[in-house]
Amino acid sequence: MNVAFIDLGTNSMRLLVARVDPHGSYSVLTQQKENIRLGEGEFATDELQPEAMDRTVLVARRFAEMAASFGATHTVAVATSATREAVNQKELLDRLRDEAGLEVRVISGREEARLIYLGVVSGARLESGQCALFVDIGGGSTEIIVGDRDQHRYLDTLKLGTIRLANLYFLPGDTSPLAPDRYRLIERFVRAQLVRTVQRVREFEIDLALGSSGTFVTLGEIAAREFLGRPLEKNDSFTRQQLRGVIATLAGLPMEQRMRVPGMSANRGDLIVPGGIIVDVLLQELGIDRVTISDRTLRDGLLMEHLSRIEPQGELVQLGFREQSVLRLARRCRVDLEHAQRVRDVAVQLFDSAREAGLHDLGALERELLEHGAVLHDVGTFLSYTNHRLHSYYFIRNAELLGFDDTEIAVVAATAMFHKKTYPRKRHAEFAALDKRSQRIVRILCVFLRLAESLNRSHSGVVCEARIVRLDDDSAELVMGARGDCELELWSVEGHAKAFRRSFGLSMAVRVAPQPREDIPADPDRVRLDTAR
Repeated sequence: MNVAFIDLGTNSMRLLVARVDPHGSYSVLTQQKENIRLGEGEFATDELQPEAMDRTVLVARRFAEMAASFGATHTVAVATSATREAVNQKELLDRLRDEAGLEVRVISGREEARLIYLGVVSGARLESGQCALFVDIGGGSTEIIVGDRDQHRYLDTLKLGTIRLANLYFLPGDTSPLAPDRYRLIERFVRAQLVRTVQRVREFEIDLALGSSGTFVTLGEIAAREFLGRPLEKNDSFTRQQLRGVIATLAGLPMEQRMRVPGMSANRGDLIVPGGIIVDVLLQELGIDRVTISDRTLRDGLLMEHLSRIEPQGELVQLGFREQSVLRLARRCRVDLEHAQRVRDVAVQLFDSAREAGLHDLGALERELLEHGAVLHDVGTFLSYTNHRLHSYYFIRNAELLGFDDTEIAVVAATAMFHKKTYPRKRHAEFAALDKRSQRIVRILCVFLRLAESLNRSHSGVVCEARIVRLDDDSAELVMGARGDCELELWSVEGHAKAFRRSFGLSMAVRVAPQPREDIPADPDRVRLDTAR
């Protein structure tokens, strides 16, 4: 099928449309980039400005139409720094959905870094064992990654970008050269922002550095013409001194002359100097002598992520970074992994059987979110068992789980929060913050999690399987497969009949079916939590 990938950044919006076959290969049909300046004027007020949102929605509508013209049947769209920091984020997302027909996911800074890594490493010439530094300078943030050709080792995101710096240190409409004392002032600010990251990156032995984003590409274009006598080519690299010379030259020119420099981007005249200072300081602090310029970006990472989830049969699977990230959080919070595994597996059995019985129409993605919610439902006990469901919500919501967008994390967190006691209502701020579709998903998933958790109330695994059967138009039956005394589980699960009716409009009867089996049947597609690494 043809798939569109859209990266809604602070400075630019990028589109990639690719034809993807069931075996995971692809061909690019078109790539587009438009300057939107979404973050213009935001960072002083934390609000996206009306004019910036108007530009963004207009370009988004054009990109959506272009994707449709290339036959895209599915669109993956994410928003980064400017959108995730804006207090009026919802207004933009609503307009993008209503006026451009785009459902845009807001991703965390570390998730942005991970996707950038996937995109850049897919086009990098990395040898086995080589450790690389990846740097991407955006309009609102700078992402720094250390990794090899197989996986990242360090991810970081800094509130340091070209538009953010321009808003702080440059007056609107100022076209004069940058004075040396102002250059040093900005240098000191950037250096202070980089202190912690530089300390961490110095722990690695870096073999090569790769720079992506418009800032690096523009500096590379200018350097290629000056030092190589030709336009920039794929995987060209330049020394720190060459780039520093280009940055110093651009800073010393008035805007009119700066725009006439060969290789200068038409839309980057006022941002190239702030971006260049970030490059200059970072390379100095880390002692990087040479940088390879990459034309890969976050949108390429979205494509790589999509390809990684394709099975030979064409079905999407949610493994890799997402599952690893969930297990890492569970271990960090000392979750009882054996209990978590039983709850997860029973919750999925209930989900599947309820779908077969016609109780809901949720699909593979929601099923996966239920699995993650089940694994993490008890992480809050790390802080305190009292009100641990609320602590679980906080931990999940703020852990920056990799591979997830903001909405998915919110659904997992809310599902875990409502795994016992109160039923989700609008008076709960955590639930009210979800959109209507997500609220419906949480109301369904939390019931399966409640039932599954109660079915292992004694943590003994006495209930080895469970399923939901539709009896008639007004009722359903929960059948418990037990291999011993399950009075505690039976008593506990009956307490969720009211929640079951609220979510499905059916009464719930419970029946115990003695089972000779000694454990939940093994599922080869599901990882054992106590042995996974």
